[in-house]
Amino acid sequence: MKLIGAILIIVATTWFGFEAAKKLSERPRQLRQLKVALQSLEAEIMYGHSSLSEACNHISKQFEKPLSVFFSRFARRLSEGETFVSSAWKESLDSIWNKTAFGQGEYEVLRQFGETLGQHDREHQQKHIRLTLIHLEREENDAVEKQGRYEKMVKNLGFLTGLLIVILLM
Repeated sequence: MKLIGAILIIVATTWFGFEAAKKLSERPRQLRQLKVALQSLEAEIMYGHSSLSEACNHISKQFEKPLSVFFSRFARRLSEGETFVSSAWKESLDSIWNKTAFGQGEYEVLRQFGETLGQHDREHQQKHIRLTLIHLEREENDAVEKQGRYEKMVKNLGFLTGLLIVILLM
């Protein structure tokens, strides 16, 4: 019975370590997807001459969750007649935030971008998108650095924590 309990403890803590490491590896991937999505938004606005809701609807079909959900909710809020683009952006961002691997830095960058969205002509909007992309590039570099530094350690720490608990209980 003790052996089964020890194995369960080690498996549970190891699983926890792998889940924490997964979040570290998901963050750079989701940031790359977000950057591509914003570049697609820029192209839709600049060259497709699409409305913001149409552009976001197209983008939502090109990406996987959670970005697809974010852009589809944002497009739906705009097409339902949301009075302010910035509030529709923030509400959509808040609704999917806990499903992402993003950090607080990304939240601030996206929130600030949402404040400028739809308030300028195409050229100024393009400048805001490019500025946001620069900020997201910085966040991605930070995420890749953290992933390289901590991913393996977190996995090992999960296993070793379970081993320590088992040793202390025996």
